[in-house]
Amino acid sequence: MKRGVFISIGSNVGDRAGNLKTAIRMLVEDPDKIRLIRQSFFYETSAWGKHEQRDFFNCAIEIETSMPPRALLDFLKDIERRLGRTPSGQWEERPIDLDIALYGQDVLEEEGLTIPHPLAHERAFVLVPLAEIAPEAVHPVFGKTIAELASILKDRLKVSRID
Repeated sequence: MKRGVFISIGSNVGDRAGNLKTAIRMLVEDPDKIRLIRQSFFYETSAWGKHEQRDFFNCAIEIETSMPPRALLDFLKDIERRLGRTPSGQWEERPIDLDIALYGQDVLEEEGLTIPHPLAHERAFVLVPLAEIAPEAVHPVFGKTIAELASILKDRLKVSRID
């Protein structure tokens, strides 16, 4: 089982908190494949890239998994589909969005899959929840901790913790 795998989760359509909870529950249904290690609080965040839409709810989770990166991505996309996500343009509204932010210290670039997520280090909605649960995790490309990346972040869009 591979530890230090971080998933960024977001929703801005329908019951945003409910969508996050359902996605997490679906992710960990089979503990032989995925085991939940840590989960951040939920955050309400401004939409990134296309601002004229409803705010997102976001969180981050750390999992332990026996799935290799491609199989994990396929599993995440299947959960998105089952929760009502349909193919749409970049940065469009969505009931659920599941992204592999980090897969341990692996660096991978292949068709349709880049690890670590190529924009995670630029997005407050990814880094703030990650810094909550794994401030000392090291980004394998930049060699900085998540806390360090969050502290130098230029993205100043709203990220408000929901209690």
